[in-house]
Amino acid sequence: MTTPSKKDMAAEFLTMCASGEVREAYKRYVRENFKHHNPYCPCDRRSLMEAMEKSSAEDPNKSFQIRKVIESADTVAVFSRLQPSKVDLGYAVVHILKFDGEKIAEMWDVSQEIPKESPNELGMF
Repeated sequence: MTTPSKKDMAAEFLTMCASGEVREAYKRYVRENFKHHNPYCPCDRRSLMEAMEKSSAEDPNKSFQIRKVIESADTVAVFSRLQPSKVDLGYAVVHILKFDGEKIAEMWDVSQEIPKESPNELGMF
């Protein structure tokens, strides 16, 4: 059996979290000493996992669509569209995940609301 690529693991982790399988995703893919750089909660593994669980419980019908995944050495960037069920256009999100072996050791995320109108005909994606 071959080990999945870091790109595949990152995509699976984020997809599982968005669909409500947060604890299983963390168990499978995240190191115990994981740290993250989300400014809205403490930087430890448990805090972000609980925040993701809360988000999933509050909006179980949100949509998460991965648009592009880039892997370079131990780092993966996942570009996606997050569409909360009660928001018109949603958000463009980039998650940057740093791996240590086959587990996620560190993560950054940045998001931008998708505007209703834009002079850029290419859009966010």
